[in-house]
Amino acid sequence: MTDTRDQTLQAAPYAEMPLRAPETVMRLARLGAFHQSRLSFMRVLLRRLKDEGWRFDRPVFDIDAHGVGVATYRVRGPRCTYTLVAFAHELDDSLRSDRVIAEAWDATFTLCDGDVDAAQIERLAANVPKQEAGRVSGSEMVLSRANKSVRLFSHVLDRLSRGAQPDQTMVDDVGYLVRTTAVYGSGKFGAADRTGWADRPEFAGSFQPEMLAVWLIRTFSVDLVEHMAQAAAPETAVRLDPDIRRRLGVGNSTGLGMAPFLINHPRLINSWIAARETALARVRAIKTSDEARLASFRSLARRAARNADEWQVADERQSARIDRLRLDFSWIIERADSLAADDNLPWDRLYRAAEETLSLEGQEALVSLMLEPHGDLVDQLADCMHADEELAARIDGSAAIGEVLDMMDRTYGWTGEIDFDSAAEQARVWYVSEEKLEPRLGERFEEPLEPYEQPLSPGRDAARMRRDLESFDREDNLGSFLLKHPEHRHLARRLQLVSRLPYGEIRDNTIAAGMVPIDLLRCKLSFFGATRFDPRSDRWLRITMYKGAPFPDELDRLDPDDLFYPPADAPARQ
Repeated sequence: MTDTRDQTLQAAPYAEMPLRAPETVMRLARLGAFHQSRLSFMRVLLRRLKDEGWRFDRPVFDIDAHGVGVATYRVRGPRCTYTLVAFAHELDDSLRSDRVIAEAWDATFTLCDGDVDAAQIERLAANVPKQEAGRVSGSEMVLSRANKSVRLFSHVLDRLSRGAQPDQTMVDDVGYLVRTTAVYGSGKFGAADRTGWADRPEFAGSFQPEMLAVWLIRTFSVDLVEHMAQAAAPETAVRLDPDIRRRLGVGNSTGLGMAPFLINHPRLINSWIAARETALARVRAIKTSDEARLASFRSLARRAARNADEWQVADERQSARIDRLRLDFSWIIERADSLAADDNLPWDRLYRAAEETLSLEGQEALVSLMLEPHGDLVDQLADCMHADEELAARIDGSAAIGEVLDMMDRTYGWTGEIDFDSAAEQARVWYVSEEKLEPRLGERFEEPLEPYEQPLSPGRDAARMRRDLESFDREDNLGSFLLKHPEHRHLARRLQLVSRLPYGEIRDNTIAAGMVPIDLLRCKLSFFGATRFDPRSDRWLRITMYKGAPFPDELDRLDPDDLFYPPADAPARQ
């Protein structure tokens, strides 16, 4: 199989083990067990902001005692300035909903390119609170909205007003003051298209404007509750203790709208996973380690175990996985304590033993942990986690049928084990909701959805194309085949693209009755840097973003990479 990873990966002067096979990595069960890592986009962003000495201020904070008004957060780097404009609203509890069909929120936001003046704020005030119903311009890069976690927000407000700190257990249980229900970018609803800013170094990676917006929303949520406490009780109110404040992230509710992303963007997904797999290969290739890295790893393993102890969900499937993960961490900690600096290939031996012993959740948690002490080896790989998706994927009609069949065997050979004519293997239908123009998943044999089916089942489509190809001579060409079978054009184009991308295609049936859609969501969200995955069904989940991360006022003196696991001295959960 041709390895088409970015040339910067191939040319890098680092020893590497062979990368894990796509047949191993690109299974939904494993993708749905990924964890945040040093290569996650939040962490990449914060490292850059710190290293480049970005400056932050809050030019506008016109919020009343009830928490209603507007605030702006300005970020100034060596080349560009960006401003988050935040609108805080008064929202009746009956209207508070995380569903995409909601029409009102506790707060709405936009990230603007450059400074903003009073006239711009006035224009944005007429549109941003309406979200999809409004319109923004090419000067705006991100559109978002959020609702309060009413229980924790009210608790923190009450405690701060009385001069006390919030209950830390409650802070850890909830994890955020506000929860975003959408973060739109890249041209949606009139916002700036990626082509207009993709050449800026600070946004060279994936989803960097969105990650910047969410980080600033986190700051706004804390500023809002502290302001309301001060307004309610100016004589007694206090600010949040920095250590407690840092344990607050931003929540997010994510559903099926995000799920097809991994299928629709094979170039980008290949670059993400190739970078992660290359990072793992570099660490596994280390011949001997040193005591500083081993000590760091042992400490982080214990902190990650504590994080697993704090990870509580109601979902039975994920709860069982977390229970097993806690046992896996006991094994990881025991093995970490036994590692010696002069061991031969210590990280490879650790990983190989984990493959034989740990659950998928545990294996992938270990992968993330193994990268942590090796920033010098892996951090630069973040520069490769992008792809030019503007390149046309043209069909080479001159390709011989035999060559096409060989491509099929390499990329879709796994489909031969699946009976796509059975009801269970074609039970689901991906379609687009007319109301919200977002992807949805329906039941093929219970709803009249088949006429609206989206091409999000490449495995089934590949099996159908292969069946028709077998009636042609291997010396015939693909163009002749497609003249007789134009229904396969979309898969032919995809095949010629993904056959060059080892990690570009999921090796599972995406329309099977047993397919778990949130595995798609979790994979993408792990690359964002999300934690505390909390499934609310098999189709949507809640997560936490930036929990533990520094705030703008402390980024210059804190290491963001040291803060994504609970501190070593955090109290143990009872």
